[in-house]
Amino acid sequence: MHDTLFQSFVLIFAGAAVIASLALYTRQPLLVAYIALGALLGPYGTGVITNLTLVTDMSHIGIIFLLFLLGLDMQPKALFSVLKKATSIAIISSGIFALTGYGIGHLFGFSHMENLIIGMAMMFSSTIIGIKLLPTTVLHHKHTGELMVGLLLLQDFLAIICLMILYSGDVGEVNLSQLGFTLVTLPLLALFAYCFVRFVLLRLIHKFDRFHEYIFLLAIGWCMGCAELAVLAGLSAEIGAFIAGITLATSPISQYIAISLKPLRDFFLILFFFSLGARFDLGLLSDVLLASVVLAAAILVIKPLVFRFLLHRQSETVGLAWDIGFRLGQISEFSLLIVFVASNAALISEKASVLIQATAIITFLVSSYIVIFNYPNPIAVSDKLRRD
Repeated sequence: MHDTLFQSFVLIFAGAAVIASLALYTRQPLLVAYIALGALLGPYGTGVITNLTLVTDMSHIGIIFLLFLLGLDMQPKALFSVLKKATSIAIISSGIFALTGYGIGHLFGFSHMENLIIGMAMMFSSTIIGIKLLPTTVLHHKHTGELMVGLLLLQDFLAIICLMILYSGDVGEVNLSQLGFTLVTLPLLALFAYCFVRFVLLRLIHKFDRFHEYIFLLAIGWCMGCAELAVLAGLSAEIGAFIAGITLATSPISQYIAISLKPLRDFFLILFFFSLGARFDLGLLSDVLLASVVLAAAILVIKPLVFRFLLHRQSETVGLAWDIGFRLGQISEFSLLIVFVASNAALISEKASVLIQATAIITFLVSSYIVIFNYPNPIAVSDKLRRD
């Protein structure tokens, strides 16, 4: 069926409103509803929406806004202190998760190259689910939120290194010149953002803060501009957006900006979860069903255990260690990007691609259920656990 962008939006958001209502009546998490709607309406379901390119590209904006708002809620001094603690945890845990993915891939007969890609995809946790299900009251200036953000940012940096390896076309080699360029440009971008905010942006905000429309526009422009600068510097748009946010975090108007942009963020995140469900090829699922269930189950069990052990070793309480472990107990949207790049470079088969996608969806859904029904979060079905 030929579908215009307007028709797609009508179907996505009208359908999301209906299925979200059903989900709330049946006490189900909304993330599940959005993914299910994508699978239903997408090209591998009823085929009502077939053109996903623009919708998928737009959904990425939701992730960018999510990281920008994340930066607005973080104080730079607190972030740097928590990064020291999170670095060893992120590196050790990522290595364990990669070995888990490689071993299970080998068990089910995938090639060495495919197992390396599967291992890469298992290393990271979802920024979207981890932060989306974390109450703002916990995220804002609280140790749990700072520690989670530190771990996710370090994982994002490791993901960028993995993507650079994949872009080189050879998993056994690293483009050292590109890696060196990235390591140099990251602090330069942060320095530029800090100076621009201090000497230009804050002065504009102070002078025109009574014009709310202007502040809203300025915040979006600053977020998108830093995201694009980061891409040009060999980093990810997400890291650029986070830098844009954290350089504004000390501004007295930062929380006003955060509140203003949340509806816009949610708009694009609905598109993200819809496109995730719509891109899943149900026809190939039977070929990798057992492997994806085993791999997803292993990730859902091992990630909380590893994070609990490593965090407790760093003198964190057992309760906090379990909390963060279950919140990070899935694989990442970066895993789906790794699949895309590896498939385009002909490094993995379609079967391996579907395996990683299926594992991503299973872990997204199950880990969301675990958090929503057991830990404080903004979309809990229980009034006792619901925290905005």
